[in-house]
Amino acid sequence: MNIADNYSTKDKQRLAMLALMLGFVTFMLVWRAVDLHVVSKQFLRHQGDARYLREVSEPADRGMILDRHGEPLAISTPVDSVWANPKELSKARADWVRLCVELNLDIEVLQQLLASHSSKEFVYLKRHVIPEMAQRIEALKIPGVFLTRENHRYYPAGEVAAHVIGFTNIDDTGQEGVELAMDEWLRGTPGSKRVIKDRLGQTVEQVEQVRLPQRGNDVVLTIDRRIQYLAYRELKAAVQKHRAEAGSAVILDARTGEILAMVNQPAYNPNNRDALLADVLRNRAVTDVFEPGSTVKPFTVAAALESGKYEPQTVVDTAPGLYRVGRKVIRDFRNYGAIDVATVIQKSSNVGASKLALAIEPRMMWNIFAGAGFGETTGVSFPGESTGLLSDHYSWREIERATLSFGYGMSVTALQLARAYTLFANDGSVKPVSLVRNTQQTTDHSRYYRTEPVLSATTIKQVRQMMQSVVEEGGTGVNAQVPGYKIAGKTGTVKKSGNGGYLEDSYISVFAGMAPATDPRLIMVVMVNEPRGEEYYGGEVAAPVFSKVISGALRLLDVPPDDLPSLQGAHVALLEGVQ
Repeated sequence: MNIADNYSTKDKQRLAMLALMLGFVTFMLVWRAVDLHVVSKQFLRHQGDARYLREVSEPADRGMILDRHGEPLAISTPVDSVWANPKELSKARADWVRLCVELNLDIEVLQQLLASHSSKEFVYLKRHVIPEMAQRIEALKIPGVFLTRENHRYYPAGEVAAHVIGFTNIDDTGQEGVELAMDEWLRGTPGSKRVIKDRLGQTVEQVEQVRLPQRGNDVVLTIDRRIQYLAYRELKAAVQKHRAEAGSAVILDARTGEILAMVNQPAYNPNNRDALLADVLRNRAVTDVFEPGSTVKPFTVAAALESGKYEPQTVVDTAPGLYRVGRKVIRDFRNYGAIDVATVIQKSSNVGASKLALAIEPRMMWNIFAGAGFGETTGVSFPGESTGLLSDHYSWREIERATLSFGYGMSVTALQLARAYTLFANDGSVKPVSLVRNTQQTTDHSRYYRTEPVLSATTIKQVRQMMQSVVEEGGTGVNAQVPGYKIAGKTGTVKKSGNGGYLEDSYISVFAGMAPATDPRLIMVVMVNEPRGEEYYGGEVAAPVFSKVISGALRLLDVPPDDLPSLQGAHVALLEGVQ
């Protein structure tokens, strides 16, 4: 009896201990449940989010580049890029062949790509694919392979405006031209959003927008796409016809200094940059310098007139077509004999220009040249712009004064030469040139624009009249004529330098002019580098390009003719030719 009672007591103690333990465990489970659902709720949510919630970047559109009339020259379009999660794709080796066929990718390249990014969750397989390829990739449903939306830059004008606009790289960052110069202004600010992704990295839900993407600013250029096309077409035709090495052309609004067209050869298509050569990328009109030759003779003559020692009818003896300066001999194309100052321009006499330069103070000539902007950049802030070269007059020897008078011993770009000619098209002051019309442009033109006139109104009128004779019968630039309009201009034929001297049978052909001569609206400079063949003079190679482009540009701008008799004569000649 006592033994049974003792045994019963022990069982009761065990049962009590077991009940206590079960109660404790139950309490702990209930507490843990409360802790998970109430106390540690935010912590657990954060842990879950860390595995499935991601903050992803949202690309911002790059601003457009437009011509002066709002026509697009550079726009951004949405495209898909193919990316992969290396860990997931590595497990799907059976799908590699199909994937590589669609991407036109070697399977060895894919294997190396996945191996080198094995510790990462993201690697691009191919960027900016065409829509058809993106659809096919998506249809394959290969584990670890996804599409993401990016922006691709497209250039509607193609190679016609390539050197002005430039291009961006695969990451939409400016690399050349306006795209580079205005990159900060054009570039947008990316946005971000939180999304839920599954274990494969696919977005299954957008949770919230963290920051909206901000589109980049547009850039409005001074370029007129119609005139740009005219200039490009004619320059390209001339370079091909004369089998030239290269060429450049610039057209300015004579009244404002705005660049209406700027073209180069050889060119490239910014929409297809698979096999680009570095040599074709630069904008030669602002980066490449050349000796301007006889196109600077109007400035030499202007300095002589400003000195008061000469008038347009003053006679200069150029006989016998040779002029010795020190140990050097300066030559004319032929012996022009005794000619007046105006004929020095019309016939492009090197001897005449040299005698004028040596008869005036070096400082006076330097003031005109420097006042025209030679030897300094134009202020357009274009990447790689050259300053050119104009040495200080204190260092000039007699031979240097003589050769500078007809454009040797100095260097310019096509844009600098065009800007210099604004001096003869306006009030005697050089206009600041511009490429961007946006009011937000911050370029300070004050140091590029001298408010005080460099030349007097009388000298401007006289020199412009002389330049008109260059394009008339008997002048060197008759091929620059435009029916219905008076043209003022100057030809230049320059021997190229090399091997410590000047090369034989290697030339640069130049023409610089303005129209209409009575009230200039357009200024154009044409430079063709190393034409090959019998024609190499500026009047034969560059002047016809000027004529064709300016003729079309004047019509596009509705500029009224200032020489109706020549227009009527052209019509009569045309009718006689038809008959």
